[in-house]
Amino acid sequence: MDEDGAGRTPEVTAAGARPAPRQAWAALPWLVRTAVVWSACLVVVVFALYLLGRVAVLLAPLAIAVAVTLFLTALLDPVLLRLRRLRVPSALAALLSLLLLLGILVGVGVLVWNLTAAQFSELSKELGEGVQRSRDFVTSTLPVSDAQLDKLIQQVRSGMGGGFDPVGGARTAAEVVGSALLALVLLFFLLKDGRTMWHWVLRRTTGPNRELTAEAGRAGWHTLGAYSRGTMIIAAIDAIGIGLSLVLLRVPLALPLALITFLGGFVPIIGATVAGTVAVLVALAAKGPTTALLVLLAVIAVQQIEGNLLEPLIMKRQVQLHPAVILVVVTAGTLIAGVAGAFVSVPIAAVAYRVIDTVQRHRERLAASRATPRPSSPPTPA
Repeated sequence: MDEDGAGRTPEVTAAGARPAPRQAWAALPWLVRTAVVWSACLVVVVFALYLLGRVAVLLAPLAIAVAVTLFLTALLDPVLLRLRRLRVPSALAALLSLLLLLGILVGVGVLVWNLTAAQFSELSKELGEGVQRSRDFVTSTLPVSDAQLDKLIQQVRSGMGGGFDPVGGARTAAEVVGSALLALVLLFFLLKDGRTMWHWVLRRTTGPNRELTAEAGRAGWHTLGAYSRGTMIIAAIDAIGIGLSLVLLRVPLALPLALITFLGGFVPIIGATVAGTVAVLVALAAKGPTTALLVLLAVIAVQQIEGNLLEPLIMKRQVQLHPAVILVVVTAGTLIAGVAGAFVSVPIAAVAYRVIDTVQRHRERLAASRATPRPSSPPTPA
C-alpha cells in the first residue's frame, strides 16, 4: 500500500524528478503531438493497405474475377432494370443481359479480327521502324551513344522481367480462362440476385447503422455504374476521334490503332498516353516526322477535348478524383497486379472515396441535427 492509501504511486512533481508520461506528453508542443498522432495513423493505414494488397496478390485470379464482375454488373444494371420493368423474370432478365454482353463482345471481336488480323504483323513492323527512327533521333540529338542507349534499354527489360517461361505462360493462361469463366458465373448470379443479397445485408444491420450502410452502398454503386458507363463512352470517343485523324492523315493501320486507343481508355491518363505514343510511332515509321507531328497534335487535341469537356459532362460529378491521385492509384495498381491492377485500381479508389465521403457527410448531418435545439412545445391551457 502506498502513502495515499489508494494503491497508486503518486506522480512525482519535485524539481528534477522525472515527469509522469501524461505530463511529458502534455509538455510537448502541439505541432509535435499532432505530427506523432497523424504519423501513427498513417503507419496503421499503410500497413492495413499493404496486407490487403498482399492478400489480393495471393488471390489474384479471384480478386480480378470479382472486380471484373462488379464492373460488368454496374455496366449492365440499366439493361436489367429495363427488362425487369417489362415484367421479365429475374433469372431470364439476367440471362438476356449476359447474352447481350457476350454477343457484343464476340461480334466486335470477330469483326475486328477479320478486318485487322493480317495487319497486326505489319503493325509490329511499323512499330519497330518507328522505334529505330526514334533511336536515331536520340543518338543524333542528345549526347548519348548507341552503346549507352542499348544498355539503358537492357536494364529496363531486365527490370520488367526475364525471358518467356512456358510453364508460367501456361499457368497464366489457365488462370485467365478460369477467371473469365468464374466472372461470367458470378455476373449471372449478381444480376439475378444482387439486390436480394444487398437487402439481406441491410436486414442484418441494426440501429442507425442501417441507414448509413444503405446510403453509402447506394453512393458507391452509383459511382461504379457512372464510372463503368462513362469510361466506355469516353474510350469509344477517343478511339473514334484518333481513328478519324489517322484516316484523314492516311496513316496505315488506323483500325488496329483505334482499337488499341479504345482498350487504353480503360486505364486513365496512362492508357491514353501509351496508345497515343503507339500511333505517333507508326505515323513516324510510315509517313515521316511531319505526319507524326500532326498525329501528335491530333492526339493531344482529342485528349484535351475529352478531358476538359466530355469527361466532366459524361461523368458529371460521380467520380471526383484529382489527376495526381489517379496517377498514383494507377501506378500502385500496376505495381501490385500488373495490367489488371491498372484497370481496376481507379474504380476501386473512386468507390472508396465516395463511400468515405458519404459516411462523413452522414455523420456531419447527424451531429448538426443533435446540436440544433428542438423548439419547445407551447404550454397547454388549463
